[in-house]
Amino acid sequence: MLTGAGSGIGRAALGAFLAAGARAAVLERSPDKCAALRQLGPDVAVVHGDATSLHDTRAAVAAARDLGPVRIAVSFVGVFDYYLPLAEIPEAQFDAAFEEIFAVNVKSALLLARAVTDDLRRSRGTLILTLSSSSFHPGRGGPLYVASKHALRGVVVQLAHELAPEIRVNGVAPGGTVQTDLRGLRSLGQSADRLDDRPGRREQLEARTPLGIALAAADHAASYLFLASEGARGMTGEILCSDGGLGVR
Repeated sequence: MLTGAGSGIGRAALGAFLAAGARAAVLERSPDKCAALRQLGPDVAVVHGDATSLHDTRAAVAAARDLGPVRIAVSFVGVFDYYLPLAEIPEAQFDAAFEEIFAVNVKSALLLARAVTDDLRRSRGTLILTLSSSSFHPGRGGPLYVASKHALRGVVVQLAHELAPEIRVNGVAPGGTVQTDLRGLRSLGQSADRLDDRPGRREQLEARTPLGIALAAADHAASYLFLASEGARGMTGEILCSDGGLGVR
């Protein structure tokens, strides 16, 4: 069961899960991405809906249940604030921007957990959330984005505490990534802007990572596969940082 896996990191991870023999239900908001996902065949059940809706999330969990026991649930849903400083957020849009980014980046993860907990308890499964290097470091977004991603760290550790021993809860924190469709906030008029389209983005990422690389979506997929595997059976409340080594600077 995956939310927001129609493109970018989620799509790459979906491909890795399918290659490992899994079947998956995907909740995706974009009709075009849903159409593309349906071309993957009968092992992928596609639900068109919004991950900030408990009703839609439950519908996707039901679709996953139709494919067999639900053992893995992963959230890839996210929205960006384009590094906008607090003082530059228009006062008239502040409430809407705050509510939007926390609904998409945090509420959606909590709704997924709520919708899938009973299934994962039965299967002794795993929940994996997508965080960010912004969950650990300043400067990788504006205050709204960084705050929302720090909040997800709290979600990971609290749910790991609440849901043990039946369910493992972990996270992956990708650094800046090319080949994604991460967009800005609708409430701030940024939704048509893709972070991947910024001029010189690849070169900027190469320059700021100790490893000197610009990670692509596929570079993060193995982290999700590992956390879902028996190889990680002793891990819960942990976050894998797939960020080119940002933490060593």
